[in-house]
Amino acid sequence: MNYKLLSSLLLGLSGGVAGLLSCKSTANFPTTVPTVENVMDGAVTRLYDKLTPAQLDTVSQPYLLNFLDETEKNSLATQYWTFDVNVPVVVSLMRHQDQKVVPFWLEKSGFKKTSLLVKNEEYTYEVWQKKYDKGRVELGVNGFDKHRPVYFLSVGAQKDGDKVEITNVFPENQTFAETKVGAFTYHDWDDLVLTEVPNELAGEILFQTIRGRAREAHMVGAFRQTPYPSSTKPDQVLLTWSNDPATSVSIQWRTQPTVASSQVQYWSAASADTLKTAAEVFKMEDRLLRNDRYIHRFTAKLSGLTPATTYYYRVGSPEKGWSEVASFKTQATSPEAFSFIWFGDTHKSPDWGNMARQTLTRHPEVSFYSIIGDLVSTGLNRDEWDEFFHHSGSIFSQKPLMPIPGNHDSQDGLGAAMYQNTFDLPTNGPDKLPGERTYSFQYQNAQFLMIDGTFPIDAQTKWIEQQLANSKAKWKFVMVHFPPYNFEEDYAQIRKEWGVLFDKYHVDMVMSGHVHYYMRSKPMRAERAVESPAQGTIYTISISIPSKHTYWPEEPYAAARFQSGPVYQHLKIDNNQLIYRCLDTNGKVKDELKITKE
Repeated sequence: MNYKLLSSLLLGLSGGVAGLLSCKSTANFPTTVPTVENVMDGAVTRLYDKLTPAQLDTVSQPYLLNFLDETEKNSLATQYWTFDVNVPVVVSLMRHQDQKVVPFWLEKSGFKKTSLLVKNEEYTYEVWQKKYDKGRVELGVNGFDKHRPVYFLSVGAQKDGDKVEITNVFPENQTFAETKVGAFTYHDWDDLVLTEVPNELAGEILFQTIRGRAREAHMVGAFRQTPYPSSTKPDQVLLTWSNDPATSVSIQWRTQPTVASSQVQYWSAASADTLKTAAEVFKMEDRLLRNDRYIHRFTAKLSGLTPATTYYYRVGSPEKGWSEVASFKTQATSPEAFSFIWFGDTHKSPDWGNMARQTLTRHPEVSFYSIIGDLVSTGLNRDEWDEFFHHSGSIFSQKPLMPIPGNHDSQDGLGAAMYQNTFDLPTNGPDKLPGERTYSFQYQNAQFLMIDGTFPIDAQTKWIEQQLANSKAKWKFVMVHFPPYNFEEDYAQIRKEWGVLFDKYHVDMVMSGHVHYYMRSKPMRAERAVESPAQGTIYTISISIPSKHTYWPEEPYAAARFQSGPVYQHLKIDNNQLIYRCLDTNGKVKDELKITKE
C-alpha cells in the first residue's frame, strides 16, 4: 500500500473530523444549520451526562435516532457532503456491501438501491441512486459506526448532452476524477483503484474522499477509556529541539485542564540561580475518551542556554505541584564525539517500552533519540499516546526525542494534528505543508533530514535538494518511515525522485521502518550495489516490537537482515568514524558496521 496524503484535502474536512483533531474549518452551508461537528459535540456531551460507561458501550443506531432531536438528525442527514449542480443530475452513491447498518438517512431521502456494483481490489460497493434537479445536493454521514471504506460519489447528467458543473462544494478543496477503471477513490490509499465500473457510470464525475470521514459521526462502539488519565501533577515530560541544540531546548508536559498555567524552573550545577520560563498551554480534546476528554499540554521553550552544560529542571507550579527533577545537556560547540539511538515502529508497545528504558541505562551517553514513524497505532486516539508515554518511562525527560510520523500517526488521510500538538519540533520544512512533520536539524558534524513520507513525494523533493546542497556537515542522514528498498512494498517513486539526490549529495544512511523486519543494505548508488560506503548510501530498516515474517524472499541488495524484533540501533560518530550497531532487548549486538571517511 502506497500511503500518500493530499494535505490540501484536510483543510476542507467537515466539522466532525475537525473536532476530532482540535481544529476548525469553514462551511459553505448557512450558519443557522448546525454543523456535523456541533451536533456530534453536543450529542456526545449529553451521552456522557446521561449514560454510565457500561451503557455507552451499548449505544446503537436505533437508540441514537431516538436520542437525537429532529434538527440534529437533519444536520447529520444533509451536512456531511454538499454541492451545487448546474443541470439535473443522477447522484450515484457507492456504499460498501459489508457495512452492516445502512446510513439512517439514505432511503428516507429518496435514494434507491440498484443492481449495479462497483469494485476495487479490496471491496465491492452497491450503487444507490437519486435524481436531483438543478441546484443544491445535500448528503448525510456515512453512519454511526466507523466503517473505513466510506461511501463515494459519481455524478452524471440526467439528459444526454448536458455538461455537469459542480460548484460550492463542502468539504472545501474537493478533488474530482473521471469515473472509470483505474481511478482511485481514497486519497489515503491512492493505489487502491477501481477494477469494475458499470457502463452506466463510466465517464461521470467521481468525487474522491478519504477513509477518515468514517469518524465524523462515530458513536456506536466509539467510546474509549485511557488507563493513564491526566492529573494535576505534570507528567509525560518530554524534551525536543525546535532550535539550536547548543543553546535551546523545548520541554513539553500534560496536566488536567484545571491547571491553567505552568512553568519550568531550571538551573545549572555551576550556578546558584534558578531561572523560570512560563509555558504556553494548548487544550487538547479527544471527544470519545470518556474518562479524560480534555487535557492541557504545556510547552516551554528555553533559550540562551550555555553550550556543553548540564541543566536540571522541573515543571509545574507552586499551587498544583511539580514534576520530579530531571536533567539535560546542551550540545558542545567545539567538535565532540556523540551518539544517538533510533527505533523503528514502536506502536506504543510495552515490549518496546521495556527495551527503550533499558537503553538509557545501557547507553547513558546518548545525545538524543529518534523514532522513524508509527509511534502509536491510531494517531487520533489520545489513549494510545498515553500508553506510549507510560511504557517509555522517563527516558524522554532526560534525552530529547526527534521523531517523524508514520502512516499510523497520520491515519486515514486526516493528518497528524495530535502528533503535532504533542511535539515541539523545527518548522523549517517545505513550504505549503504543515510544519513539524518534515524538518531538518544539525547535531555536531551531522545533518538529519526528517521526512514525513505520508506527504506527497514531489512536494518535498525541492526542499530535500536545498537542504542537502546547502549542508556543510560531514555526515548526512535521512529518516523516512517508508523504506525505499524492501520486499513488501515498492517505493519506486522515492527511489526515483529522492534516491538520485541521496546519490548526488552522498547521504550516508537512510533509516526507515514500516515493514516490520530488519535490513541493512549494501552501499547503493543508482539502485545498484557498489563497493564501499564512500561510493553509495546504506539503507536500513528496523522494528521495535515483536514481529515474525513467514514469507522471506531474497533481497539481493541486502548485506544483513533478520525476520524478528524488537531491536534498536545505536550510532556513534567521532569525527571521521561512524560505528553502527543493531542490538536486541538484552543488549546483544545483532549487526554491526564501521565507516571511516578519509
